[in-house]
Order: sequence, then C-alpha cells, then structure tokens
Amino acid sequence: MTNTGMRRLLGAVLVSVGMAAGGWALAQQNPAPAPAQPSAQAQPQTPPSPPQAAAPAPAPAEAPPPPLSADTKAARAKLDGYKADLDQKERALEGRVLPDADLQNLRQQIEPIIADIRAVIDEQAPKLEASKARLSQLGPKPKDGQPEESADVARDRAEREAAVAEFDETQRLGRARLVQAEQLIAKISDQRRSGFTRALFARTEGLLSPDLWLDALQAIPRELRAQRTTLSDTLSQLERNTTLGVLLVLGLAIGIGIALYVGRRSLAPRVVRRDPALTDPARRSRLLAALGVLLLGAVPAIAGSWIVWIAFDSSNIFPSRLELVVGALLRGIAFIAFVRALIDAILAPDHASWRLISVSNASADRIMNFSVTLATIMVAGKVLESFNQAIAAALPITVITRAVFALVSALLFAELLRRFAARATQEEACLGPYVAPEVDIGGPIRTVGWLAVAIVVGSVLGGYVALASFMVDQAVWISIIIALLILTIALADEFIGGSLRGPSRLATTLQANTGLRRRSLEQIGVLASGVARLCLIIMAILLVLAPWGIESTDLMGSLRAIFFGFTVGDVTISLSSILIAALLFTAGFTLTRVIQRWLDNTFLPATELDAGLRNSIRTAAGYVGIISAAVIAFTYLGLSLERVTIVAGALSVGIGFGLQSIVNNFISGLILLWERPIRVGDLVVVGDGEGYVRRINVRSTEIQTGDRSTLIVPNSNLISGIVRNRVRNDRVGRVLVSIPVPRATDPDQVAEIMRKAALAHREVMSEPTPRVFFKKATENTIDFDLVCFVDDIDAAGRVSSDLYFEIFRKLRKIGAPPPEPASSAREPEEAAEKPAPAEQGEDEALTLLKDKSPA
Repeated sequence: MTNTGMRRLLGAVLVSVGMAAGGWALAQQNPAPAPAQPSAQAQPQTPPSPPQAAAPAPAPAEAPPPPLSADTKAARAKLDGYKADLDQKERALEGRVLPDADLQNLRQQIEPIIADIRAVIDEQAPKLEASKARLSQLGPKPKDGQPEESADVARDRAEREAAVAEFDETQRLGRARLVQAEQLIAKISDQRRSGFTRALFARTEGLLSPDLWLDALQAIPRELRAQRTTLSDTLSQLERNTTLGVLLVLGLAIGIGIALYVGRRSLAPRVVRRDPALTDPARRSRLLAALGVLLLGAVPAIAGSWIVWIAFDSSNIFPSRLELVVGALLRGIAFIAFVRALIDAILAPDHASWRLISVSNASADRIMNFSVTLATIMVAGKVLESFNQAIAAALPITVITRAVFALVSALLFAELLRRFAARATQEEACLGPYVAPEVDIGGPIRTVGWLAVAIVVGSVLGGYVALASFMVDQAVWISIIIALLILTIALADEFIGGSLRGPSRLATTLQANTGLRRRSLEQIGVLASGVARLCLIIMAILLVLAPWGIESTDLMGSLRAIFFGFTVGDVTISLSSILIAALLFTAGFTLTRVIQRWLDNTFLPATELDAGLRNSIRTAAGYVGIISAAVIAFTYLGLSLERVTIVAGALSVGIGFGLQSIVNNFISGLILLWERPIRVGDLVVVGDGEGYVRRINVRSTEIQTGDRSTLIVPNSNLISGIVRNRVRNDRVGRVLVSIPVPRATDPDQVAEIMRKAALAHREVMSEPTPRVFFKKATENTIDFDLVCFVDDIDAAGRVSSDLYFEIFRKLRKIGAPPPEPASSAREPEEAAEKPAPAEQGEDEALTLLKDKSPA
C-alpha cells in the first residue's frame, strides 16, 4: 500500500473514533427516556399483580435546608475573612525565621482578630441557648410505634432544629478560628523566645582571647576610614541644611535643655522643703517630699532632652545613622538625672530624718555615688555602641566595647558590695557596748549581688558578651523597679489605707454619710491598700519579665483564661463564675440574716409565741435561706443534678468514715427545733451543769450557767442523754427554806412563823399552799423545811432570800435565834489546846490540817 493510501486509511480511522467518542459523550449527557408501557397485546402475557403487592410510591424529595438569617450570614462572613487573614499569616511564619520586630507586628495584628472572634462567639451563645430552650418545649421526638406528630408540630420542630444547628455551627466555626489564632500567637511567642535565647547565648571570643584583639587591631584601619567617611558626610549635610534659623532653633533648644537640667538642682530644694530641724516628720510629709523630689529632679531633665531631640530631628543637620548617637546621648542624660532623683527621693542623703528606708548616712552617700557612677558608665557604653552601629563597626570592636563596659560595671558593683561587707565587719568588731549593726544590704541580697557579678565576669571571659551585657542591664533595671515599687507601695498605703484610718477628713465624711463604723472603714482601707499592693507588685513583675521575652499579653491571656474559664476534660473552671456564685451566696446569706433580724425584732415580738418557738422559727428561716442561697449559687455554677448526686455520694463516703458525729449533731439540732424537748430560755440540768438555754445552733447548744459562763453541749448529747428540764411544762418553781432552831424552841410556833412569812410574800403562790415540814431533831437543834412555789422559777432565788431574812428576823424577836454551829462551841477548847510555837514547828502538817478545817 502506498503512503497516500496509508494516510487516507489513518484519517478515516481517526474520524470514526472521534465520532464514536462524541456520540458516547452525548449519550451520557442525554440519557434515553424510560421505555414506554407495554402494549395491550403484551399485557396478557404478564399476570396482573395484586393491589397489596404494588410497588411503593417513591419517597418525596427532602426539603431544602432553610436559608440562613442575615445575622448568621454576616457572622460567617466575618469568620471567613478572619480565616483568610490567619491563613496568610500562618504561611508567612512557615519555612523561615522572621526578625523580632516582624514577629511583634504579626502578634499585634492577630490580637484584635482574637478579640473580634470572641465577640462573635459571645454573640452566638445567647441565641443558641434561646433556640435550645424553644426546642426543648416540644419535647422529644416520638419513637417507633408511637403516634406521629402533627404536620404543624413537625414543621415547627424542623424550624427550631434548623435554628439550633445554625447557631451551633456558627459558634463551632468561631471556636475553630479562635483556636487557630491562639495557636499562631503561641507559635509567634515560641519563635520570639527561641530568637531571644539564640541572641542571648551567642558565643564569641572571650575578652582575654588573643584572636579577638588581633582581629580588632586588623579592623582599625577600616574603622578609621569609616569614621572619616561619616565625618565628611556629616560636614556636607551640615553645609547643605544649616541656616541661621536652624542654628537659632538649635541654640534655643540646647539652652532650654541646659537650663532645665541645671535649674532642677536649685528648683527642687525651694519647692520641696525638707526641714533638717524636724527629727521625726510625719510619714505623709516624707512621702510627699520624696514624690516632689523625684518629679522635680527627673521631669525637667527628661523634658530638656526631649526638646533638644525634637530640635535635632526637625533640623535634619545630621545623617540618620548619627541621629541614633544623639538620641542615645540625650536619653542617657535623662536617665542619669532620673537615677539621681530616685535615690535622693528614697534615701535623702543630706536629710537623715526624711528617709523612707532606715540606712546610715554613710550608706546613703555611698549608694548615691555608686548609682550615679554606674548610670554614667552604662550611658557611655550605650552611646559608644550606638556610634559603632552608626559606622557599621567590625564585630570584634563591637564585642570588645560591650565586654569592657559590662566588666567595668560588674567590678564597680562588686566594689560596692565589698565596702558594705567591710563596714559591717568593722561595726561588729568595734569595742564598747554591743549595739546591733544596722544592715544596709542584707545577707541574701549581698549573696545574689555577688552571684550576678560572678556570672557577668564569667560570661565576659568565656565569650558570652551578650549575656554579660544583658545581665548588667537587668540588674540596673530590676533595681530601679524595686525602688519605684517601694515608693509606690508606701504612697498607696498612706493615701489609700491611711486616709480611712484614724480621724481623717475622708474617714469622717464617709462615716457621717454612709453610717459605717470607724472599724469598718479601717478594714475597707486595709483591703483597698492590699489590692493596690497586689496590682503594683503584678505590674512590677510584668516590667521585670518584659526584657526576658515574656510579655504582658501572655500573662494577661493566662489571667483571662483563669478568670473567664478554662476547660479540663468536660469541666469548665471559671474564676469569674466562682466569684459571682460566691457573691450570690453572700447576698442570699445577708438577706437571710436581715429577715432573721426582722423576725427577732419586729414580727415575733408582736405575737404571743414563747421564746423557744420564736427561736425555732428564726432558726428554720435561717436554714431555708442559707439552703436557698446555696442552691442559687450552685445553679449559677452550672452544677446539674447528676453532678450534685456525685458530690453527695462522695460526701456519704466521707460521712461514713469521719463525719458521723457532725451529721449526728446536725440532725439532733433539727430534732430539737422540731420536737422542742428543750427551748431557748429553759432551765436545764445536763450532767453536773445547770443553766439557761441561750442558743440552739447547728452543731451544739449554748447553756449559760449561774456564774455567767457558757456550757457548750453537742446536740446529740441532749437527744440521746439524760436532760433535766425544770420548766418543760410550766415555769413554776419550788422554793425550799431549811431552818434549824434550838431544841428547846416551840416547834408549832416556829412552823407558824415560817408559814406566815411564806403567805405574806407577794410572789409565793397560794395554791399549792406553803407547807412546813418537821425534818429532823438532832442533839442540839430541830430542823424545819418550808416548801412553797412561785410563778416563775427565775424568782426562786430572790424569794428564798427574802424568806430567810423574814424568818430569821421573827425568830430573833421570840428569842429563838438559830443555834451556832457545832464547831463554834469547840473553838475555846481548840484555843486552849493550841500548841506552843516550838511544838507548832515540830508538827507543821497537823497545823495546816487544822487551819483548813471548816469553821
């Protein structure tokens, strides 16, 4: 076959294949219609199926889901936008290490997104709860075999389920975005900490390494050329931008800065007077003087540096890289002034009586001189580092510069510690009477200082120059934070707690307008001062941790999680919920006490109920109120019945092991209130104690005895033990008067005197009538008992005393006084037989026994 024939055959085959493929695709797009029903002639061939076997009708198509509401669409659109933004930031973090500034910028962009996502989630929560509440009103769906719901109920259920699903899905989408954002924040924090650690522990050649100094010497020619280039650039820019107006502005700014810096030294003593004649000024006066010295010593210097910086920045006479050097110099001048003012405010070197901390004059001067010197050295080092950065100095020169200044700062701090230790040793070794040495820097602080010095010196020599420089900066920074914390805490204690303590004007005004007692105001002042202290300490900790890569946002996020809730398994623990529940319980408890007080003072006294029943009503109201408050608090915490059951089961185990006595006393107290075998005000005898029931508490009952002491009796003892209630049925009390008279006295006359004395007393009951009993006859006397009754047992003691007075008075009138005790008759004999002093010394034990014999 020729080539032409082959080409034609191949073309035909391709055309055929293409047509077949097109037809197959067309058949797939347009399926053949269903076959027509069989004709009438074909129908007899297939027997008709019975009616019950007919094929079921096709199920109706499911209704499309209801459309989303406008609010839900807007919320989901926001979440989609947040997701796109977070995905973009997540891609930026993957695969590369960003500088710290870029990481911080990303974090600041993510934090508002987190707040917006939380707002969306919080917005959906009440809607979801409301939808669930409406759905729960329809009850559960009918099960198989139960009657079906009506069409209206089914349609309503479908709508409510769709609403629940809509809000629930939106909330879950929000939580997913929130988790993504929080993971990005955690990733950024991890990268920043890793970068900080790498930079901090970067190792170079040590300060004593010859290679380091050799590299620095080799780089000197290059540095000199760089300095000449920088100088020529600076001069050329000065020629271009310097005008008479610019010079005048710069001169004026520099003059104002110098005037503020120099003038503050003479301004502060005139405005803030620290009178050296006052040996013990008031604490508030010392604090106000310290605050004034700090402000007048630091603010003018800071303002002067800021004015000069604004002038230099606006004039643009220096290259941008040299502006860093000028800025470092101006900041350093302000820093030195601030350090000097802070030390002067707290230690007051020239005014011993105005110091906030008790130190000696030599110590105050020494701390001031060393602090200013150390600040000056640090400022010089920072300015030189800025200059090295401006001229792009070689790495060996930069390392040597930082290492030298860190080492000088550490040695200066070591000298300060050495002088304090030497002074303490001299004071302890001095002759004369022992006086406890005044500790300026305590042992633990001195130990920490020497440890820091050792770390800095070791880091410089070992090549960890960045760590050494960081440690020096942190030591100075922490010292400044501690000094400011001491000053601010003292101010908070004096002006917050002190204003509510004592007869101050604020305390008197609050006491007059609010009705609070002075003691309550003092407690409020102590509490407010404590809260202020806690806030200041937290702020100081955040400032101390900031240079270590731990930001306030990290800690605030943790505090926010603790306060607003974090999940452990299926349990959400929220400090805010706990606090609100505690406030609800406190409010319920307070309301219960108010109601009890109203019952005690207003309502129950207007009734005819006895004191015991009043106490039962008051106690029952207290139980109901406290239980109701507890139920409300637990309900707010979201404790369901199942969880309460679990807690009750755990408590039952505890009761079975160790709380039986407490529960027994509690149940016994309830029985006492309900059955009322004893009541408040009853005179009872329990064991060897007798007294009046004053209170029936949850665990015990308080009984006041005759000597005004209180007997605490567990309630279970009153239920299971033997208790004698003298006023169980009524308050009638028996009075018993026992009278001995001489044996020769007419008993009938004595009995008549006693009976008439009882009948004549207005508090003695006439029924039952007073009775006199001839009790017994002894060798010298005959004894009578008068038994009578009074309406109130509380009057028994008083009536008994009155009857004794009256009966003894009548007996003396008839010449029948009560006989003298038998011991009195033996006193002459004992006096005659009393041994001589010599004999008394021989038998001292017998004498003691005689002295202790009853009269």
